[in-house]
Amino acid sequence: MVYLRQESLAGLKLYKYSGVDHSLTSKYILKPFYNNIVLPCFPIGMAPNLITLSGFMFVVANLLTLLWYNPTLDQDCPSWVYYSWAVGLFLYQTFDAVDGAQARRTRQSSPLGELFDHGVDALNTSLEVLIFAASQNMGQGWKTVATLFASLMTFYVQTWEEYHTHTLTLGIVNGPVEGVLILVLVYTLTGYFGGASFWQQPMLSTLGVPANIINLLPSAMQDLSFTGWYMVQGTVVMVYNTTESARTVLHVWSKEKKEAREHGTTLNTDKNDNRENHPFLGLVPFALTWVLVVVYLVLQPEILHSHLVPFVFFVGLINAYSVGQMITAHVSHLPFPYYNVMVLPLAYGVVDSLGPLLQSLEPTVASLLFGTKEPPSYFRLGWPSALGDGVYQVAYMFCMLGMAVGVYGSFVVDVIVTICDYLDIWCLTIKHPYVEGESFDKKAVDSGATNGHASGSNGNATSTSVSPDAATVQKRK
Repeated sequence: MVYLRQESLAGLKLYKYSGVDHSLTSKYILKPFYNNIVLPCFPIGMAPNLITLSGFMFVVANLLTLLWYNPTLDQDCPSWVYYSWAVGLFLYQTFDAVDGAQARRTRQSSPLGELFDHGVDALNTSLEVLIFAASQNMGQGWKTVATLFASLMTFYVQTWEEYHTHTLTLGIVNGPVEGVLILVLVYTLTGYFGGASFWQQPMLSTLGVPANIINLLPSAMQDLSFTGWYMVQGTVVMVYNTTESARTVLHVWSKEKKEAREHGTTLNTDKNDNRENHPFLGLVPFALTWVLVVVYLVLQPEILHSHLVPFVFFVGLINAYSVGQMITAHVSHLPFPYYNVMVLPLAYGVVDSLGPLLQSLEPTVASLLFGTKEPPSYFRLGWPSALGDGVYQVAYMFCMLGMAVGVYGSFVVDVIVTICDYLDIWCLTIKHPYVEGESFDKKAVDSGATNGHASGSNGNATSTSVSPDAATVQKRK
């Protein structure tokens, strides 16, 4: 399957990376640490994307220890496991930030850098949800699903905002910096306290808050665990960030429409563009996906309570594919991607599971509609399940996961190979090493060979255009 056609590649020449990072932690602590201590540890010949991929391997290692020691997400692990999760996540964050500095250092900037970086981050998001759930002993249930929803929604909305505003904006306190550091601290404390069961204690009484103060709170909050309070805090942050992103996108879109009207034009640049569509339509695919996810888990409780981990992999790949399509459209100046083929088998699973439920409700509905009378022969509710139940539904869920791996894998390979061929670069190695004093290759310049990798800025907006000066790009995570 072709995901990025040759006629779409010309948009890469118009690509500009624009970002702003207001994080004080990044400015005063992490950036000096990355540039002065971490960056010299990497050889000059190492490709930036290889650094990104190497950092992701630490998360994969964390996932493997999770599957070995706590596959049900509700068991305490040896302390060293939690410590390893903290180290692995911190190393992932470090590698993910240093790749931009390496791109400037080696003069290997390109739009592929932003694609590769966002793709890895999208995969890490769902995996980190499982690791965090295991660090809290959330188990396989709705708490883990709610955490997954909040994490994936935050990532999706951030990417949606970047597509419409053309700028990735991070606040003074943000997920990629402070959020990751908080998780590192949580994993470390979990190991120190001897296991994830510590977080299931009532937080206020455990911290020594006087009972007379606790009694002032609603009864539902008085005995809320550490995990429960963390989810409350996460909900508030998610709602705030989503609202701010929506306001920003709406402001930019309204401004662009006004300017277009003043010039007597439209936002559409060609017949296939959809920029005239309201930007909030871009949130519909995510909302639809999650309606199907929740309904499917309600209809299939065995998946929810016994096989949630592989299902999280599946949902994570759905989100990663949507985000990957958005970033590809962003760097290539293509219309917004509304369609996600991975949702189709999930929708079929919902329809198949809904049939037997409707059949079981048929007598009740018939009595409500017809009373004591015999219902007409044509009156039927529901349909038999084509997949069956029990082990067959589990097998179908794994088939959905396999399909998602195949679709996302083909998407990644096709986009990387297509862009590498067009820009005359390699993905994980440096094809044209930079030599001090040597001018840029004209072909690379003409084809727009820059890299979306960028390192943390000092709170100022940075912009990377497709030009020979692309080495000045700064990556803001």
